[in-house]
Amino acid sequence: MSRLIVMATLFAFVLGTGVAVADEKVLATQKGKDVVVTLKSEAGQWKPGKNDFVIEFTSAKDKAPVDAGKVTLNTSMTMSGMPPMIAGATLAPDKTPGRYKGTIEFPDTGTRQVTVAWDGAAGKGSTKFSVPVR
Repeated sequence: MSRLIVMATLFAFVLGTGVAVADEKVLATQKGKDVVVTLKSEAGQWKPGKNDFVIEFTSAKDKAPVDAGKVTLNTSMTMSGMPPMIAGATLAPDKTPGRYKGTIEFPDTGTRQVTVAWDGAAGKGSTKFSVPVR
């Protein structure tokens, strides 16, 4: 009985604070200017269909969270004989500074070229990296 009460109390605390229960795994990390951009998801990878993810911006000097301001994430994949497949993510600032929650959807597998751009207190910049969709 006491175990059930502890579990119920913990569940209520997590819901009340908005703390994520699932661990996030790094998909990619890239340095751009004085900012480190880290792309994370619960699964640690992107798959065909809808994907939820997080982008974190930290200082390259002291790893402190950095306010990136307006952030965009776009992907493209080139295929011979076809125009590039382009997808943009929907992003929103999280409660934690320097952290943004996003969703993106892919119709199929393949390696995407990802461009993350920002314009805010951390300055203006962008970085590119590759992320496989499996």
